[in-house]
Amino acid sequence: MEQNAHMDEKQPFLKVENLKVHFPTQDGLVKATDGLSYALDRGQTLGIVGESGSGKSVSSSAILGLHRGTNAKVEGRILLDGVDLLALNNAEMRKLRGKEIAMIFQDPLSAMHPYYTVGNQIAEAYRVHHKVSKKAARTRVIDMLELVGIPQPDVRFDSYPHQFSGGMRQRAMIAMALINDPSLLIADEPTTALDVTVQAQILDLLQNLQREFNTAIIIITHDLGVVAEMADEALVMYAGRAVEHGRVKEVLTHPQMPYTWGLLSSVPDITGDPNARMVPVPGNPPSLLSPPTGCAFHPRCVHRDKVPGDLCTTELPDLVPGPRGGLHLKRCHLADPESIYQNEVIPEIAPDLAEER
Repeated sequence: MEQNAHMDEKQPFLKVENLKVHFPTQDGLVKATDGLSYALDRGQTLGIVGESGSGKSVSSSAILGLHRGTNAKVEGRILLDGVDLLALNNAEMRKLRGKEIAMIFQDPLSAMHPYYTVGNQIAEAYRVHHKVSKKAARTRVIDMLELVGIPQPDVRFDSYPHQFSGGMRQRAMIAMALINDPSLLIADEPTTALDVTVQAQILDLLQNLQREFNTAIIIITHDLGVVAEMADEALVMYAGRAVEHGRVKEVLTHPQMPYTWGLLSSVPDITGDPNARMVPVPGNPPSLLSPPTGCAFHPRCVHRDKVPGDLCTTELPDLVPGPRGGLHLKRCHLADPESIYQNEVIPEIAPDLAEER
């Protein structure tokens, strides 16, 4: 694809093609992300979900070029508005990072420097990309702190990270990420360790800001409720690969992959019996140093006996459209997964999803 592909309006704003992020170690090669592909348009949200170690954060860090200078081997293509980010040099990437692409990190306390005030750290992120005075930068930061809902922003500008509550620190991180009006925002577990009230406020804030700035958002999470609330599309990852991908309501109401079904079964049903026990996914995620042969999920899959022969243990399934067709993709040898689940109750994790069934 040519570098001027952004002139073609049919091209998605972000296109990840066959992304591989591998880490050589003394014990072998860790395939943290292994052949990941997806696309995202402006104003849309992609929810990437999976257990810890599935490759969610590693793949998104590659978009920002955060693996540069490490021993990671990154292959594939990451096209942002037609420009391949992996082909840029370090100076070109620095011009984009923080301006066109920004990230909300999982732990705002460790992501911010404890010895500098919150306001000055956000102002520095602004002045890197804009030749403005300190006074002008301070005004811009105060306006942004007010936009994300921090009270007395002119006073809070001079506060240190430890003087903010968890919710306020997260809002400050969002302000830092949005200070340069990025076109793409990556939110890595933005509601982790926050109480449910603050979680809802943060999600509402991201949605409101997206509507105002038409930002493309990737939200990385293990919380399917967050995906149901925020995302237009859901991408389920396991062992460094996509195992299911489609419109969020399709994925969460008609799962086509046993792993997705297992994730859904391990969360409470908002309309069901409050005393009902959740069913966790059996076993543990595989080691990325020596993943299982065939389908990586087969050691934990309770339905592998329904696939003829030894396909599950010997052959990696392709990511292909499921029996429902369309853009709903699955990586599974089961011909018709829904025929297995038809007598089981799908947990309702969000009220609006129930209306779509």
